[in-house]
Amino acid sequence: MFSSSKIRHTQLIKQKASELGFAFCGVSKADFLEEEAPRLEQWLNQNKHGQMAYMANYFDKRLDPRLLVEDARSVISLAFNYFPEKELFTDTDDLKVSKYAYGTDYHYVVKDKLKALIQFIEEEIGEVNGRAFVDSAPVLEKAWAKKSGLGWVGKHSNLLNRQMGSFFFLGELILDLELEEDGPVKDYCGTCTRCIDACPTDAITEPYVVDGSKCISYFTIELKEQIPADVKGKFENWIFGCDICQDVCPWNRFAKPNQESQFQPSEALQHMKRADWEEITEEVFKVLFKDSPVKRTKLAGLKRNIDFVKKSC
Repeated sequence: MFSSSKIRHTQLIKQKASELGFAFCGVSKADFLEEEAPRLEQWLNQNKHGQMAYMANYFDKRLDPRLLVEDARSVISLAFNYFPEKELFTDTDDLKVSKYAYGTDYHYVVKDKLKALIQFIEEEIGEVNGRAFVDSAPVLEKAWAKKSGLGWVGKHSNLLNRQMGSFFFLGELILDLELEEDGPVKDYCGTCTRCIDACPTDAITEPYVVDGSKCISYFTIELKEQIPADVKGKFENWIFGCDICQDVCPWNRFAKPNQESQFQPSEALQHMKRADWEEITEEVFKVLFKDSPVKRTKLAGLKRNIDFVKKSC
């Protein structure tokens, strides 16, 4: 493909991505992630994925997008803001839910926008072979976002962007279309260790390395059995997910409220108090979290988390 066509196609895609509400869009070559291979292998060998067995599946596919999409040429990485206009659960007595779960499940919202972007590409550029991914397949999304210039991976292992911090979802299109590549940006964490210092369960075992099996998000979402007694009193009232390492990050002072109506919290969620959580019924759970990521825990899992925090007080 002529260079001018690559540039024009890339500009068209980035413009459409912006129209669809994506905050950032970057492109990298669909190639083997050579730097990530030993890191991922070591992380898995040290069992830092805990009971997240799926993380060990499809090792080769995680590192090579050409095994996911035949003749893949480009990985388009996109960031979608979810930072809320108003933070819920700010009283010291409140039980807390991660900001990403305030509204409709991001898998649905972002996936629909990615599908719309693929449809646009086929209408404006031509037929492509490609797939859209939103945290739902063996794709190392942070590695691709870093290669595509969306930001750098911070010491808390989340992607950071100088303009908007880290409160955003990542999605990818892997296509057999050759596009103009973006380069990575530098790391701006400097000597800051706020995320490491603030983590109450010491899940950030060293800068840039998170032991997933020690993370509050893991305990409250991924772990299906009883939460270990040795982390009692360390959850700081989090009952679904955790935002501590992001909340303390200086780069998140640049976070701006999202403009996505589907991410706005319901009136009912905004008014949930500790007593409401502790007395939650199946009926209330189904209505309150109808299209929410919180459905993942089911009522039994949420009650386990509430009970664990309650006993820790």
